[in-house]
Amino acid sequence: MKMNPLGRTGIQVSRICLGTMTFGQQNTEEEGHRQMDMAVDHGVNFFDTAEAYSFPGRPETQGRSEEIIGSWMQARGNRDKVVIATKITGPSNERSHIRGGKLNFSREQVTDAVDLSLKRLKTDVIDLYQTHWPERKANYFGRLDYAHTDSDDGTPMEEQLSALGEQVKAGKIRAIGVSNETAWGLMKFQEIAERTGLPRIASIQNPFNLICRQFEIGLSEVAIREDAGLLAYSPLGFGALTGKYLNGQLPDASRHKLFPQFMRYFKPNGVRATEAYVALAGKHGLDPAQMALAFVHSRPFLTSTIIGATTPEQLQSNLDTEDMALPDDVLAGIDAIHAEDTNPAP
Repeated sequence: MKMNPLGRTGIQVSRICLGTMTFGQQNTEEEGHRQMDMAVDHGVNFFDTAEAYSFPGRPETQGRSEEIIGSWMQARGNRDKVVIATKITGPSNERSHIRGGKLNFSREQVTDAVDLSLKRLKTDVIDLYQTHWPERKANYFGRLDYAHTDSDDGTPMEEQLSALGEQVKAGKIRAIGVSNETAWGLMKFQEIAERTGLPRIASIQNPFNLICRQFEIGLSEVAIREDAGLLAYSPLGFGALTGKYLNGQLPDASRHKLFPQFMRYFKPNGVRATEAYVALAGKHGLDPAQMALAFVHSRPFLTSTIIGATTPEQLQSNLDTEDMALPDDVLAGIDAIHAEDTNPAP
Protein backbone atom coordinates (compact mmCIF):
# COMPACT_ATOMS: atom_id res chain seq x y z
CA MET A 1 0.00 0.00 0.00
CA LYS A 2 1.36 3.39 -0.98
CA MET A 3 1.76 5.75 1.97
CA ASN A 4 1.40 9.52 1.72
CA PRO A 5 2.34 12.30 4.13
CA LEU A 6 -0.54 13.94 5.98
CA GLY A 7 0.34 17.55 5.32
CA ARG A 8 3.42 18.63 7.22
CA THR A 9 2.57 16.63 10.33
CA GLY A 10 5.01 13.76 9.87
CA ILE A 11 2.09 11.32 9.97
CA GLN A 12 2.00 8.79 7.11
CA VAL A 13 -1.37 7.54 5.90
CA SER A 14 -2.34 4.87 3.40
CA ARG A 15 -3.52 6.03 -0.03
CA ILE A 16 -6.76 4.18 0.69
CA CYS A 17 -8.69 5.15 3.82
CA LEU A 18 -11.65 3.14 5.09
CA GLY A 19 -14.70 5.30 5.70
CA THR A 20 -16.95 4.00 8.46
CA MET A 21 -20.16 6.01 8.22
CA THR A 22 -22.17 2.80 7.63
CA PHE A 23 -20.98 1.27 10.92
CA GLY A 24 -23.84 1.04 13.40
CA GLN A 25 -26.66 1.29 10.88
CA GLN A 26 -26.01 -0.50 7.59
CA ASN A 27 -23.23 -2.53 9.19
CA THR A 28 -23.23 -4.21 12.59
CA GLU A 29 -20.33 -3.96 15.02
CA GLU A 30 -19.14 -7.42 14.00
CA GLU A 31 -19.26 -6.47 10.31
CA GLY A 32 -17.42 -3.23 11.01
CA HIS A 33 -14.66 -5.12 12.84
CA ARG A 34 -14.39 -7.53 9.91
CA GLN A 35 -14.07 -4.65 7.45
CA MET A 36 -11.30 -3.02 9.46
CA ASP A 37 -9.46 -6.34 9.74
CA MET A 38 -9.66 -6.77 5.95
CA ALA A 39 -8.42 -3.24 5.39
CA VAL A 40 -5.44 -3.66 7.71
CA ASP A 41 -4.57 -6.96 6.03
CA HIS A 42 -4.30 -5.00 2.75
CA GLY A 43 -2.02 -2.33 4.22
CA VAL A 44 -4.61 0.29 5.18
CA ASN A 45 -3.72 2.21 8.33
CA PHE A 46 -6.20 5.10 7.99
CA PHE A 47 -9.83 5.16 9.18
CA ASP A 48 -12.30 8.04 8.93
CA THR A 49 -15.40 8.69 11.04
CA ALA A 50 -17.36 11.57 12.59
CA GLU A 51 -19.28 12.28 15.76
CA ALA A 52 -22.44 12.51 13.61
CA TYR A 53 -22.14 8.97 12.17
CA SER A 54 -23.81 6.50 11.57
CA PHE A 55 -25.18 7.86 8.29
CA PRO A 56 -27.72 9.26 7.80
CA GLY A 57 -27.80 11.02 11.13
CA ARG A 58 -30.28 9.73 13.70
CA PRO A 59 -30.29 10.23 17.47
CA GLU A 60 -30.30 6.49 18.15
CA THR A 61 -27.17 5.80 16.06
CA GLN A 62 -25.21 9.01 16.67
CA GLY A 63 -21.66 8.16 17.72
CA ARG A 64 -21.94 4.45 16.92
CA SER A 65 -19.29 4.56 14.20
CA GLU A 66 -16.74 5.95 16.66
CA GLU A 67 -17.77 3.40 19.28
CA ILE A 68 -17.28 0.50 16.85
CA ILE A 69 -13.81 1.75 15.90
CA GLY A 70 -13.04 2.10 19.60
CA SER A 71 -14.13 -1.43 20.47
CA TRP A 72 -12.11 -2.76 17.52
CA MET A 73 -8.91 -1.00 18.60
CA GLN A 74 -9.44 -2.16 22.16
CA ALA A 75 -9.98 -5.77 21.07
CA ARG A 76 -7.02 -5.80 18.68
CA GLY A 77 -4.64 -3.78 20.84
CA ASN A 78 -3.45 -1.90 17.77
CA ARG A 79 -4.06 1.78 18.58
CA ASP A 80 -0.44 2.71 17.84
CA LYS A 81 -0.59 1.14 14.38
CA VAL A 82 -3.58 3.03 12.96
CA VAL A 83 -4.44 6.64 12.14
CA ILE A 84 -7.92 7.73 13.24
CA ALA A 85 -9.71 10.74 11.78
CA THR A 86 -12.99 12.11 13.09
CA LYS A 87 -15.01 15.32 12.78
CA ILE A 88 -16.92 17.90 14.77
CA THR A 89 -20.42 18.63 13.45
CA GLY A 90 -21.15 22.07 12.04
CA PRO A 91 -24.39 24.05 12.27
CA SER A 92 -27.38 21.87 11.36
CA ASN A 93 -31.05 21.95 12.26
CA GLU A 94 -31.30 18.25 11.39
CA ARG A 95 -28.62 17.30 13.93
CA SER A 96 -29.85 19.13 17.00
CA HIS A 97 -29.57 15.84 18.92
CA ILE A 98 -25.77 16.23 18.93
CA ARG A 99 -24.35 18.05 21.97
CA GLY A 100 -27.73 19.63 22.73
CA GLY A 101 -27.77 21.35 19.36
CA LYS A 102 -24.86 23.67 20.21
CA LEU A 103 -23.17 23.01 16.89
CA ASN A 104 -20.44 25.58 16.50
CA PHE A 105 -16.66 25.63 16.67
CA SER A 106 -16.27 27.74 19.80
CA ARG A 107 -13.69 26.79 22.40
CA GLU A 108 -16.37 25.28 24.65
CA GLN A 109 -17.93 23.16 21.90
CA VAL A 110 -14.61 22.00 20.44
CA THR A 111 -13.52 20.87 23.90
CA ASP A 112 -16.78 19.03 24.56
CA ALA A 113 -16.85 17.39 21.12
CA VAL A 114 -13.23 16.21 21.37
CA ASP A 115 -13.76 14.74 24.83
CA LEU A 116 -16.91 12.90 23.75
CA SER A 117 -15.19 11.47 20.67
CA LEU A 118 -12.20 10.36 22.73
CA LYS A 119 -14.54 8.51 25.08
CA ARG A 120 -16.38 6.76 22.25
CA LEU A 121 -13.12 5.87 20.49
CA LYS A 122 -11.64 4.55 23.75
CA THR A 123 -8.39 6.42 23.16
CA ASP A 124 -6.54 9.40 24.59
CA VAL A 125 -5.64 11.03 21.27
CA ILE A 126 -7.27 11.64 17.89
CA ASP A 127 -4.80 11.68 15.01
CA LEU A 128 -6.75 13.98 12.67
CA TYR A 129 -9.60 16.18 13.89
CA GLN A 130 -11.68 17.89 11.22
CA THR A 131 -14.48 20.43 11.02
CA HIS A 132 -17.24 18.56 9.15
CA TRP A 133 -18.38 21.67 7.23
CA PRO A 134 -17.84 25.40 7.66
CA GLU A 135 -19.68 27.30 10.36
CA ARG A 136 -20.18 30.20 7.96
CA LYS A 137 -22.48 30.09 4.95
CA ALA A 138 -20.53 29.12 1.82
CA ASN A 139 -20.85 27.15 -1.40
CA TYR A 140 -20.52 23.53 -0.34
CA PHE A 141 -22.73 20.39 -0.42
CA GLY A 142 -23.28 20.70 -4.17
CA ARG A 143 -23.66 24.45 -4.40
CA LEU A 144 -21.35 25.94 -7.03
CA ASP A 145 -22.30 29.61 -6.81
CA TYR A 146 -21.41 31.76 -3.84
CA ALA A 147 -24.20 34.01 -2.61
CA HIS A 148 -22.76 36.42 -0.06
CA THR A 149 -24.85 37.57 2.87
CA ASP A 150 -24.04 39.92 5.72
CA SER A 151 -25.39 37.47 8.27
CA ASP A 152 -23.34 36.38 11.26
CA ASP A 153 -20.51 34.04 10.23
CA GLY A 154 -20.45 32.48 13.68
CA THR A 155 -17.25 31.77 15.55
CA PRO A 156 -14.39 33.82 14.06
CA MET A 157 -11.99 31.60 12.14
CA GLU A 158 -9.02 32.62 14.27
CA GLU A 159 -10.94 31.59 17.38
CA GLN A 160 -11.81 28.26 15.75
CA LEU A 161 -8.17 27.58 14.96
CA SER A 162 -7.12 28.69 18.43
CA ALA A 163 -9.67 26.31 20.01
CA LEU A 164 -8.38 23.43 17.91
CA GLY A 165 -4.80 24.44 18.66
CA GLU A 166 -5.51 24.20 22.38
CA GLN A 167 -6.55 20.59 21.87
CA VAL A 168 -3.28 19.92 20.04
CA LYS A 169 -1.34 21.56 22.87
CA ALA A 170 -3.26 19.46 25.38
CA GLY A 171 -2.23 16.31 23.50
CA LYS A 172 -5.80 15.32 22.66
CA ILE A 173 -5.42 15.71 18.89
CA ARG A 174 -2.34 15.48 16.69
CA ALA A 175 -3.42 17.29 13.52
CA ILE A 176 -6.23 19.46 12.19
CA GLY A 177 -8.20 19.17 8.96
CA VAL A 178 -11.24 20.67 7.28
CA SER A 179 -14.06 19.12 5.29
CA ASN A 180 -16.49 20.51 2.71
CA GLU A 181 -14.35 23.65 2.71
CA THR A 182 -13.77 26.22 -0.03
CA ALA A 183 -10.52 27.53 -1.50
CA TRP A 184 -10.93 30.82 0.37
CA GLY A 185 -11.65 29.03 3.62
CA LEU A 186 -8.62 26.76 3.38
CA MET A 187 -6.31 29.64 2.46
CA LYS A 188 -7.72 31.81 5.26
CA PHE A 189 -6.99 29.13 7.84
CA GLN A 190 -3.45 28.72 6.49
CA GLU A 191 -2.91 32.48 6.57
CA ILE A 192 -4.06 32.63 10.20
CA ALA A 193 -1.77 29.73 11.08
CA GLU A 194 1.23 31.41 9.44
CA ARG A 195 0.51 34.71 11.19
CA THR A 196 -0.23 33.36 14.66
CA GLY A 197 1.83 30.19 14.91
CA LEU A 198 -1.30 28.10 15.39
CA PRO A 199 -1.44 24.62 13.78
CA ARG A 200 -1.78 24.47 10.00
CA ILE A 201 -4.56 22.63 8.23
CA ALA A 202 -3.13 19.23 7.21
CA SER A 203 -5.87 18.00 4.87
CA ILE A 204 -9.19 18.80 3.24
CA GLN A 205 -11.94 16.19 2.96
CA ASN A 206 -14.21 17.07 0.03
CA PRO A 207 -16.20 15.08 -2.53
CA PHE A 208 -14.29 14.03 -5.63
CA ASN A 209 -15.21 11.53 -8.31
CA LEU A 210 -15.60 11.24 -12.08
CA ILE A 211 -18.87 13.17 -12.13
CA CYS A 212 -17.94 15.65 -9.38
CA ARG A 213 -14.55 17.21 -10.12
CA GLN A 214 -14.98 20.85 -9.08
CA PHE A 215 -12.15 20.37 -6.54
CA GLU A 216 -9.77 20.68 -9.49
CA ILE A 217 -10.88 24.22 -10.33
CA GLY A 218 -9.29 26.08 -7.43
CA LEU A 219 -8.73 23.79 -4.50
CA SER A 220 -6.30 21.46 -6.26
CA GLU A 221 -3.65 24.18 -6.48
CA VAL A 222 -4.20 25.17 -2.87
CA ALA A 223 -3.96 21.53 -1.75
CA ILE A 224 -0.62 21.05 -3.50
CA ARG A 225 1.00 24.40 -2.68
CA GLU A 226 -0.19 24.45 0.93
CA ASP A 227 0.53 20.75 1.66
CA ALA A 228 -3.10 20.13 2.58
CA GLY A 229 -3.96 17.17 0.36
CA LEU A 230 -7.39 15.89 -0.51
CA LEU A 231 -9.12 13.14 1.43
CA ALA A 232 -11.57 12.27 -1.33
CA TYR A 233 -14.99 11.22 -0.13
CA SER A 234 -17.77 9.75 -2.31
CA PRO A 235 -15.21 8.50 -4.89
CA LEU A 236 -18.00 6.34 -6.38
CA GLY A 237 -20.67 9.04 -6.17
CA PHE A 238 -22.89 7.29 -3.58
CA GLY A 239 -22.44 4.11 -5.60
CA ALA A 240 -23.64 5.65 -8.87
CA LEU A 241 -20.35 5.00 -10.68
CA THR A 242 -20.59 1.28 -10.10
CA GLY A 243 -23.29 1.31 -12.79
CA LYS A 244 -25.61 -0.77 -10.63
CA TYR A 245 -28.38 1.84 -10.70
CA LEU A 246 -28.49 2.35 -14.47
CA ASN A 247 -31.57 1.44 -16.51
CA GLY A 248 -33.85 1.85 -13.54
CA GLN A 249 -32.15 -0.79 -11.42
CA LEU A 250 -32.50 -0.43 -7.65
CA PRO A 251 -30.84 -3.40 -5.91
CA ASP A 252 -32.20 -4.51 -2.56
CA ALA A 253 -30.32 -3.12 0.45
CA SER A 254 -28.39 -0.71 -1.78
CA ARG A 255 -27.68 2.73 -0.35
CA HIS A 256 -29.78 4.54 -2.96
CA LYS A 257 -32.77 2.30 -2.25
CA LEU A 258 -32.42 2.74 1.50
CA PHE A 259 -31.87 6.50 1.29
CA PRO A 260 -33.57 7.76 -1.91
CA GLN A 261 -33.64 11.33 -0.58
CA PHE A 262 -29.94 11.75 -1.43
CA MET A 263 -30.15 12.64 -5.12
CA ARG A 264 -26.86 14.45 -5.66
CA TYR A 265 -25.48 11.90 -8.15
CA PHE A 266 -28.76 10.66 -9.62
CA LYS A 267 -30.09 13.67 -11.50
CA PRO A 268 -30.34 13.45 -15.32
CA ASN A 269 -26.94 15.02 -16.05
CA GLY A 270 -25.19 12.76 -13.58
CA VAL A 271 -26.91 9.66 -14.92
CA ARG A 272 -25.99 10.56 -18.50
CA ALA A 273 -22.33 11.02 -17.61
CA THR A 274 -22.33 7.83 -15.54
CA GLU A 275 -23.60 5.91 -18.56
CA ALA A 276 -20.67 7.24 -20.58
CA TYR A 277 -18.09 6.28 -17.95
CA VAL A 278 -19.58 2.81 -17.47
CA ALA A 279 -19.50 2.29 -21.24
CA LEU A 280 -15.85 3.42 -21.35
CA ALA A 281 -14.97 0.90 -18.63
CA GLY A 282 -16.77 -1.86 -20.53
CA LYS A 283 -14.96 -0.99 -23.74
CA HIS A 284 -11.62 -1.56 -22.01
CA GLY A 285 -12.66 -4.60 -20.00
CA LEU A 286 -12.58 -2.77 -16.68
CA ASP A 287 -14.92 -2.86 -13.74
CA PRO A 288 -16.50 0.64 -13.72
CA ALA A 289 -16.17 1.03 -9.96
CA GLN A 290 -12.50 0.07 -10.04
CA MET A 291 -11.83 2.42 -12.94
CA ALA A 292 -13.47 5.26 -11.01
CA LEU A 293 -11.41 4.58 -7.89
CA ALA A 294 -8.15 4.18 -9.80
CA PHE A 295 -8.75 7.58 -11.39
CA VAL A 296 -9.14 9.23 -7.97
CA HIS A 297 -6.03 7.46 -6.62
CA SER A 298 -3.96 8.91 -9.46
CA ARG A 299 -4.61 12.60 -8.82
CA PRO A 300 -1.50 14.59 -7.79
CA PHE A 301 -3.38 16.53 -5.09
CA LEU A 302 -4.65 13.38 -3.36
CA THR A 303 -3.57 12.26 0.09
CA SER A 304 -6.09 9.42 0.48
CA THR A 305 -9.23 8.03 -1.15
CA ILE A 306 -11.97 7.27 1.36
CA ILE A 307 -13.69 4.06 0.33
CA GLY A 308 -16.84 2.67 1.89
CA ALA A 309 -18.52 -0.70 1.57
CA THR A 310 -21.31 -2.66 3.18
CA THR A 311 -20.19 -6.15 2.13
CA PRO A 312 -16.82 -7.95 2.15
CA GLU A 313 -17.09 -8.41 -1.63
CA GLN A 314 -17.46 -4.67 -2.22
CA LEU A 315 -14.59 -3.91 0.12
CA GLN A 316 -12.32 -6.46 -1.55
CA SER A 317 -13.03 -4.99 -4.98
CA ASN A 318 -12.26 -1.49 -3.69
CA LEU A 319 -9.03 -2.57 -2.01
CA ASP A 320 -7.89 -4.32 -5.18
CA THR A 321 -7.61 -0.94 -6.91
CA GLU A 322 -4.53 0.08 -4.93
CA ASP A 323 -2.13 -1.17 -7.62
CA MET A 324 -4.26 -0.22 -10.62
CA ALA A 325 -2.79 2.22 -13.14
CA LEU A 326 -5.17 3.31 -15.87
CA PRO A 327 -3.77 3.10 -19.42
CA ASP A 328 -3.32 6.30 -21.40
CA ASP A 329 -6.22 5.49 -23.72
CA VAL A 330 -8.57 5.08 -20.75
CA LEU A 331 -7.39 8.40 -19.28
CA ALA A 332 -7.91 10.02 -22.68
CA GLY A 333 -11.43 8.61 -22.77
CA ILE A 334 -12.13 10.02 -19.31
CA ASP A 335 -10.85 13.42 -20.40
CA ALA A 336 -13.09 13.36 -23.47
CA ILE A 337 -16.21 12.57 -21.44
CA HIS A 338 -15.31 15.21 -18.87
CA ALA A 339 -14.83 17.84 -21.58
CA GLU A 340 -18.24 16.99 -23.01
CA ASP A 341 -20.04 16.97 -19.66
CA THR A 342 -18.04 18.85 -17.02
CA ASN A 343 -19.04 18.31 -13.38
CA PRO A 344 -22.58 17.03 -14.08
CA ALA A 345 -23.15 16.14 -10.41
CA PRO A 346 -21.58 18.81 -8.20
